[in-house]
Amino acid sequence: MKILLLGSGGRESALAWKISQSKLTDALFIAPGNGGTGAYGTNVALNPLDFNAVKDFVSTNGIDMIVVGNEDPLVAGIFDFFAQEMPQVLVVGPSKEGARLEGSKDFAKKFMMDCGIPTARYRSFTKETAQEGCDFLATLRAPYVLKADGLAAGKGVLIIDNLEEAQNSLREMLSGMFGGASATVVVEEFLSGIECSVFVLTDGNGGYRILPVAKDYKRIGEGDTGLNTGGMGAVSPVPFADEEFMNKVTERIVEPTIKGLAEAGITYRGFIFLGLINVGGEPMVIEYNVRMGDPETEAVMLRIDADLVELMAAAARGNLGTLPLPHSPLAAATVMMVSGGYPGSYPKGKVITGIDNVKDSIVFHAGTKTTPEGQTVTSGGRVLAVSSTAPTLEEALAKSFGSIASIDFEGAYFRRDIGRDVTAK
Repeated sequence: MKILLLGSGGRESALAWKISQSKLTDALFIAPGNGGTGAYGTNVALNPLDFNAVKDFVSTNGIDMIVVGNEDPLVAGIFDFFAQEMPQVLVVGPSKEGARLEGSKDFAKKFMMDCGIPTARYRSFTKETAQEGCDFLATLRAPYVLKADGLAAGKGVLIIDNLEEAQNSLREMLSGMFGGASATVVVEEFLSGIECSVFVLTDGNGGYRILPVAKDYKRIGEGDTGLNTGGMGAVSPVPFADEEFMNKVTERIVEPTIKGLAEAGITYRGFIFLGLINVGGEPMVIEYNVRMGDPETEAVMLRIDADLVELMAAAARGNLGTLPLPHSPLAAATVMMVSGGYPGSYPKGKVITGIDNVKDSIVFHAGTKTTPEGQTVTSGGRVLAVSSTAPTLEEALAKSFGSIASIDFEGAYFRRDIGRDVTAK
């Protein structure tokens, strides 16, 4: 198969690495890719949101399957575009309607309620109902959770301890704090527990497979302090996600989600990301995403003992059948190296050295590019995802931290406590 992977981050690097290993992969193109994805295929200067340009490339290069890495093209309707224009091309991802699970938090919450899926109590508000929103906040206990309804580049969620501050922030959000994304704001009760990420590959006809479970770390500072980021690291497996917990996840969340999509007539052939929280042993849904997570993908891909291309193609055709998705018994750990100043403003173009010296880990590039002189330099906030496997999480983490010691760029920062909460005795 000739495959086009859309995206440019660490997630796409890990997907490209896994796709390149498949016996079914004849050629892999990554659009636009980054400074490291060229090791697994051919980078293409293509904007994933320019559907006509993507179509021209697919047609010219005989692409058989498109794998959509991030949410933006899915929310914009790339599945529907190709279903209309080039139905013979397989697309791994949901329809535009299915992508609303991530594109609209209000839609997602209504879907969960309709399907009886456990989630936090909530209400949605617009500028016209701002006072009602403030009154609803007063009925909740601190901290207060405010979510922009639409996509806000991962920055549309506020968690605030003070009621008056939360009420003021609600008004600011409804007045355009996140542009059109916060024209509607979801206010929900805060759930206390430990989070994990469950990924499901579904074929839209009732068939699904659950991928290895992961846990990521969002805060910039050690001890889960400071500002939220796109993710500072991830581990897999997650010790508390044992057989009993995962049976609850399957019965109460995964299967009702798959059934609910079918009953709503929504075409969904791709990955579903379940952002879960373990509340006293009971799984509840915080959010849906309609693609793989980042940096969880960089850990999860290391634990899939199966041909991912075969599985994705079967899902895109609507028939996973009896294809197995075995999980490696090894543990995986990903630690992100980020630019100094991230998640605020940060410099770009810093020369990266030492990657070639890494022997015990896989270094997935995220925010990097290659200069005309052949140097690898920083081009984003999250720069490298240093990922390792070992028989235990402790050993996998030690490998990743050891490999980071070989890599350098000006201002490099990483969290030294990734995984500590689930490995501490």
